[in-house]
Amino acid sequence: MRGHYPHRFRAIVAIVAAAGVLVSPVAPILIAHRAAPQAASAPKAAAPQDADGGWPRDFVSANGAALRVYQPQIASWDGQKRMVAFSAVSYSPKGSTKQPTLGTIKLEADTSTAVEERLVSFSKIKLTETHFPNLSNDELRDAVARVEKLVPEQGEAVIALDRVLARLDKSTIIPRNVEGVKADPPVLFYSTSPAVLVNLDGDPIWSPIKDNDLKFAVNTNWDLFEYSPAKTYFLRYNDGWFSAADPKGPWKPADKLPDSFGKLPADANWTDVKAALPGRKLTSTAPKVFVSTTPAEMILLRGAPTYQLVTGTQLLWVSNTDSDLFRLGKTGPVYYLVSGRWFSAADFTGPWTFASTSLPPDFKKIPLSHERSRVLASVPGTEQAAEAVLLAQIPQTARIDKKLVKAPDVEFQGEPQFQPIEKTTVARAVNTDKDIIKVGDLYYMCYQGVWFMSKSATGPWEVTGSVPNQIYEIPVSSPSYNVTNVTVVENNNDAVVYATAAAYTGVMIAWGCAVWGSGYYYPPYVGYGGYYPIYHPYYPTYGYHASYNPWTGTYSRGVAAYGPYGGAGVGARYNPRTGTYARGAAAYGPYGARGYASAYNPRTGASAATRQGSGVYGSWGQTGVQRGNDWATTSRVTNRATGATTRVTQGSGGGAAVTRNGVANNSGVVRTGSGDVYAGRDGNVYKKQDGGGWSQYDNGNGNWNNRAGSTDASTVGQLNRDSAARAEGAQRTRDANSSGVRSGAASSYRPSSGGMRSAPRGGGGRRR
Repeated sequence: MRGHYPHRFRAIVAIVAAAGVLVSPVAPILIAHRAAPQAASAPKAAAPQDADGGWPRDFVSANGAALRVYQPQIASWDGQKRMVAFSAVSYSPKGSTKQPTLGTIKLEADTSTAVEERLVSFSKIKLTETHFPNLSNDELRDAVARVEKLVPEQGEAVIALDRVLARLDKSTIIPRNVEGVKADPPVLFYSTSPAVLVNLDGDPIWSPIKDNDLKFAVNTNWDLFEYSPAKTYFLRYNDGWFSAADPKGPWKPADKLPDSFGKLPADANWTDVKAALPGRKLTSTAPKVFVSTTPAEMILLRGAPTYQLVTGTQLLWVSNTDSDLFRLGKTGPVYYLVSGRWFSAADFTGPWTFASTSLPPDFKKIPLSHERSRVLASVPGTEQAAEAVLLAQIPQTARIDKKLVKAPDVEFQGEPQFQPIEKTTVARAVNTDKDIIKVGDLYYMCYQGVWFMSKSATGPWEVTGSVPNQIYEIPVSSPSYNVTNVTVVENNNDAVVYATAAAYTGVMIAWGCAVWGSGYYYPPYVGYGGYYPIYHPYYPTYGYHASYNPWTGTYSRGVAAYGPYGGAGVGARYNPRTGTYARGAAAYGPYGARGYASAYNPRTGASAATRQGSGVYGSWGQTGVQRGNDWATTSRVTNRATGATTRVTQGSGGGAAVTRNGVANNSGVVRTGSGDVYAGRDGNVYKKQDGGGWSQYDNGNGNWNNRAGSTDASTVGQLNRDSAARAEGAQRTRDANSSGVRSGAASSYRPSSGGMRSAPRGGGGRRR
């Protein structure tokens, strides 16, 4: 008997007070919950480690009815906002002596995604189809009512993102390429012996040091000094020093440091420098020093190239480098990947040309188990590239209280200066570290994903939900392009809901891939007039070894050979309030605690919360900001907050299910050895056989019957696809929870195979 019940599940608001955690209303909950105590006779199993708690799920109603919901089979995910899925369900009324009924449901729901937590949440759920044979109309209504009541009350409406991605038809993902992104190759250095790369954001900008005749360069993340009396330059390398007569080199091990180094101020700015005094004498084996005043990259090999054949291809992987480097045969062209862009050359020394759109077909054949399979995300036309695009196109959202959220301090160097932005009618402020756009007689500031408006360039500022369309015409060639990726979703008298795309933090879509940066070099603002020079930088596309992390959907930046202060590209930050600089790690970090460019914008720096990996809106750290993905954090503590216990129950055939709030009626709920039960689109329930075929459940006799020969071919095909996706999703979900995949070093789509280092190796310095 088939019934259609377009019920909408009751909304549940769960606001959990957890130390240091902002939470927001949680969506109604479908089928991810934790468990009740297991039966005494059942063997003890380890708690599930999956992000969503594992599958299948057991529920017990107040009147003792037992319900088991098997893992949803994703049919579609339109725009990553609306999902259609099917699920097999086992239902048994309390006290029933009959075999439990296995049926299917089709659900439709709105979704929101927390990429960082690898979770998808359901809300506004509707059961658009139900199929429970052998149930009367009254029993059918009761079963549906149980689903409607039990699932929200006893579950968490989340499913692991990796389970969804494994089943998603990647051909439905349409990349929204950013018009005008550039692919000019950066300056590239090559070395087969230890080397370091000193990136300067233009010519050195020297800042005085109070009561000292040393000056330091503010526009590099290296400790670079000028000794004014002798016009000699010094560069710190770990606990040793180089010296040169010109900041561009050549550099050699320093013989002796000036006494001025011992007179550096006693503050946090100089802790690392003073720890390296008087300095270890560098030997002839010290690394080479490359210096560039434009964003540059370095291909650093540990000796002559070591080639490893990529299985199933003619590609050779150069394995003795942290760079993503391949060659087509030992004498063929070399391919180098950085910032999501491929470049090729006849040999390692160049010259280099853009190659993302002309890669050999073998790049699409790189196995997922390869140690550098992360590069698949940057190969146009691969499923991994489409998936990276999808993740980059999922915005972060937040509800901003207009009264509680206050604008940051705005300081200009002298009178406000505005420059027209090409191809637009708006102008941008240049002599401040804030993103301020002038539109007519009004001023708009975008700060950490929130828009403010003022009638004056210097304020007062207030949160606004009305942003002029002219701002969204700013081209990618402008350093203010990033603000066009913060849009208003909802606006009322009390609050504004903003959506922030990944391009705001530097991840853009181009050539069908997720790339880092626009490809443009935006010169910094440099001003003089006070004791210190004023330096306001912009994040560079190149210069800090940006590589994609498939488990975070973001780019990690910085290896040791690129400088001791991470991948920020900026070694010091000027504070217009105090008129002083904070240097290196004392200023800010370029990425969150997991080592990726989560919400980095050197115009604003990264607050403490962002360094903890909270993302762009988490950096606000106040109750006036309710992040759209707070449900992900809440879902992890809901059970503890309500006092429920969580365990896994073990079936007689080894199949585990997660239960909660009471002992499941194990005698009434259908169990299988693995929980590998599926909803056929024909309304029947199927189980995967050990030999690979399919059995259909017969509610009449409670047995699994081999119906392989009589099952429609389209149903078998659908079941096979769902089964393969479930296995892949389970593997991916386990991998996502493996130690280290959240770090910037994650380099393989199969980290459990050993293809991942915990941290990149470099030629020197320290990575923060």
